[in-house]
Amino acid sequence: MNNKALAAFLALTTAVVSAVPMEAEAASGFELRKKVIGISGIMGLTDIYGNVTRAQFAQMLVNASEYRTSVSGHSTVSVFSDVPKDNQYASYIRIAVSNEWMTGYLGGVFRPDQYITLQEAAKGVLALLGYTNEDFTGDQIGGRMAKFEYLDLNDEIGKGSGDILTKQDCINLFYNLLKTEPKSGNGIYGEVLGCTLTSDGEINPLAMADNSLKGPKVATSWSRFVEDMPFGMDEANFFVNGTAVSKDLFKTYLDTGYLVIYYSPSAKTVWAFSEAADGESEKNVVNGYITHIYYNSTDVMTPTAVEIESDLGTMKLELGSSEVQFAFSMYGSFEVGDRVTLIYTIQENEGSEDAYTVVDYVDGDIDE
Repeated sequence: MNNKALAAFLALTTAVVSAVPMEAEAASGFELRKKVIGISGIMGLTDIYGNVTRAQFAQMLVNASEYRTSVSGHSTVSVFSDVPKDNQYASYIRIAVSNEWMTGYLGGVFRPDQYITLQEAAKGVLALLGYTNEDFTGDQIGGRMAKFEYLDLNDEIGKGSGDILTKQDCINLFYNLLKTEPKSGNGIYGEVLGCTLTSDGEINPLAMADNSLKGPKVATSWSRFVEDMPFGMDEANFFVNGTAVSKDLFKTYLDTGYLVIYYSPSAKTVWAFSEAADGESEKNVVNGYITHIYYNSTDVMTPTAVEIESDLGTMKLELGSSEVQFAFSMYGSFEVGDRVTLIYTIQENEGSEDAYTVVDYVDGDIDE
């Protein structure tokens, strides 16, 4: 996928246009914050009003750090008596504690199922920014909370130091972290995850998924999909037609049909598109046979549209970029009679037929 197609893909899946003024206008909204954190892979986006446990927060801290690509899903040691080595969070807890982002309790326990408080969370994100105990003399807790507020890490959270955090709070917290300058004074913390800022000082979601974004691919079964993904499903984020879904719901969609998927190994995130699923995405998919390729009468070398016969009937779709046009040209890989899966957008036109535009494609049959 080239950079132009990548930008179009992210603009559609995050429902953010690429023009900077529009990004800045939308940046203050929680929906954009949620999309940014989803793309980052820091946490899953289902049940955002549920409370967050200490074990889950340890995982978030690691996913927001340089350790994110090296953490193992299986631990070989048990650091705490109440966190056995086969616990799904064991590796994350070990990293969080060994780096002093979090601490355990007397008696050698971590209390992984206890809910995280703002005070504990503040210690963790400040540690990611490079602050240590030596930076807070005297009243350690008071000093940390003062620094936490000074850096605006509490923006949009609105809770006291002893209050329990929800996923919604953590979305705001980690978004604030990404924008914050680390103790070293170099740039923003989010550079660790490939983040850049817009002119208004907000995170630009279009810059977060670079050329490591993979796809599109057609997935037809859960087992094959799991084999193809370079990361574990328990740590992945899933979107279907622009909406965050649980792993179980994602699996249900695969069990009842096919999905066109894109994924980011670094963010451990999957974006899928389905003809059958609901959602708010501007992107759609169709699978069928090419019945006609149209050319402009003044340029017989460059195709302008393609006609597809599918279960939905006959559709004529415009070819939206030079890359897509090349694929359907005499030099490309498609010809009349081939089966293809197309990813397209819809432009609604008052008083005339809607326009369908191809933005990406997948070659080959779908094995039902």
